[in-house]
Amino acid sequence: MSLIATRPGPGAARAYRFPQVVRRTAAGGQVVAAHLPGQNLAVALLLLDGGAGREPVGKEGLGAVLAKALEEGTAQRDATAYALAIEALGTELATGLDWDSFQVSVQVPVDRLTAAVELLAEAVRTPRLDPADVLRVRDDEATALRMDWANPGPRADAVLRAELFGAQHRWGRPLYGDPGSVAALEVDDVTVFHSEWFIRPGTLVVAGDLERIDLDALAATAFAGAGGGPVERGGPIDVPLAGQRRIILVDRPGSVQSTLRLGHPSPHRAHPDHVPMTLAGTVLGGAFTSRLNHLIREVRGYTYGIRGDFASSRRFGRFAVSSGVQTAVTAPALVESVGEISRTQLTGVTEEELEVARSWRAGQLSVELQSPRAIAAALTTLVVHDLPDDYHARLREQLLAATVEDVSAAAATYLHPESLTMVIEGDAAVIRDELVASGLGEVADHT
Repeated sequence: MSLIATRPGPGAARAYRFPQVVRRTAAGGQVVAAHLPGQNLAVALLLLDGGAGREPVGKEGLGAVLAKALEEGTAQRDATAYALAIEALGTELATGLDWDSFQVSVQVPVDRLTAAVELLAEAVRTPRLDPADVLRVRDDEATALRMDWANPGPRADAVLRAELFGAQHRWGRPLYGDPGSVAALEVDDVTVFHSEWFIRPGTLVVAGDLERIDLDALAATAFAGAGGGPVERGGPIDVPLAGQRRIILVDRPGSVQSTLRLGHPSPHRAHPDHVPMTLAGTVLGGAFTSRLNHLIREVRGYTYGIRGDFASSRRFGRFAVSSGVQTAVTAPALVESVGEISRTQLTGVTEEELEVARSWRAGQLSVELQSPRAIAAALTTLVVHDLPDDYHARLREQLLAATVEDVSAAAATYLHPESLTMVIEGDAAVIRDELVASGLGEVADHT
């Protein structure tokens, strides 16, 4: 009996229409909203320019600790009273942190939105930040990171980031810090970071039925007590490519698997070639049907999965490939992966591959951007990256209109196989000789 079947072709991408975007200045801050007629749930999200990129070097993890500390009570209520108040509205305080922003949001029925935003603003503007609570949260975060870093992957990720962007820069260190950086944080570090970035008005993002929401009144609630002028956001960072490929070994004695992390810098999020670059990454490694997954998983059987794609923030980006393979096939898997990246860079993509990538990416929009929370997240993208209000409305058409020539040109321009930094976390004593013999690049031990 054969289990092999012909792979089905791509279907037509579902139609999608992004809701109308409304912008206004109110109560000393900016409001960006999307009208969702008839939607009973609404989301309010306070977007602050206090992402991980604002953390001082050596103080990595401040944002993550502060996010948890916001739940420990406010100047008006202790932790129990605050928890009861927000639970009475049937919601929770959801926090998010990335390189460019800190986000705090609530999702409630429309008639409870004002009350929920009052509690959100209370936690953001006037958190209790009791020293004992801050230290307990810090220690919990450090413990969680130690547990995470005991697994394969986080060390390799950190080494690759440091090699690509430089450990002397904040963006060359882990997004959430490491066990050591978080454990070393002091109460004053947290309170100063809050005073610098969480008192500023920020942007209020709202997704809901705007006919039932008073945006001006909501803004007055969200921005009450806020102050401070605009801050310098900084332009794209010019990150040079490596002059040659190199392999960095992160020793994990006795490991039966090797963790592969390959990467190089790439353009920032608002780059005009973002769409064809994304599609090139999708064909190469960004989907289950990708070239890398087909070759390394299906043909060679080296891994359960491998992924390669472009990721970007406001000031920088990176192309990266990640996988885990059995120790015995570390070198072959690495050689095959680099070869597939090189082939894509040299020869581009085919119409058949691109048709699948276009259909999938465009079709995802109708699935991913349905809920008020997803719409609010899409609005934050407009704000953080200075994108036009019609960006999401036009995105589907841009994806579907991308040609083989466009995407192949992006692959040729933004893939740099000759500049890859390849971090391998595994049993160095077992895999070093084969990696040296592969001829892919100089092999160095991480210290």
